[in-house]
Amino acid sequence: MSIPYRAIVFDFDGLIVDTEQPIYEAYSTIFEELGATLPLSVWQNVIGQGVGNDAAFVHLESTIGREVDREAIRAEARARRRDVTLALPPREGAAELIAQAKAAGLTLAVASSSTSGWVNGHLDRLGLLPSFAAVCSRDEVGVPKPNPAVYCLALERLGVQPHEAFAIEDSPHGVTAAKAAGLRCVAAPNPLTANMDLRHADYLLPSMAGVSLSDVVAGLVG
Repeated sequence: MSIPYRAIVFDFDGLIVDTEQPIYEAYSTIFEELGATLPLSVWQNVIGQGVGNDAAFVHLESTIGREVDREAIRAEARARRRDVTLALPPREGAAELIAQAKAAGLTLAVASSSTSGWVNGHLDRLGLLPSFAAVCSRDEVGVPKPNPAVYCLALERLGVQPHEAFAIEDSPHGVTAAKAAGLRCVAAPNPLTANMDLRHADYLLPSMAGVSLSDVVAGLVG
């Protein structure tokens, strides 16, 4: 089928690589050690925002009745998840979809609420970095999703207008950011985001496994 787009902008965490589960598990363990639980309902307010996990810390501090050193906990969580995340493969179907998009002549970018070092490091170890003409991150724009700034930067670097591209996201915050930048958006949730409200996406893709680029585009424009 003819593809009416010039570019695709991908989220990273939870979409290309399912880093969300190890991050959640690391924080959950730390919270338990401090005398609190970390319900998924609380953590879902964090997903898609990078370090914007104030909701989780508000919950922790209200539960244990005192303030905590948030930066120290973030550093501890990073240390605990490091070995696990460095061994993670791409999500099933993600690398194949990227390869199909490249073969179809589309230009690709990443728009992430994580740091450039984190995203570039993972893409490089997986051999996916050369597939992307631009990798845009929170540290370049100063604000995380749902602010659309990182998507606006990706469009600028690709040299395309919003109607010439679409986004693929896994979280409500990410979908909101993409839509605010003027992009149509496909939602491909991971296990942590599968039960979240993604109705504002233009197309919901339950799984990327075995899905072709033509399938995605047909669902988006159909």
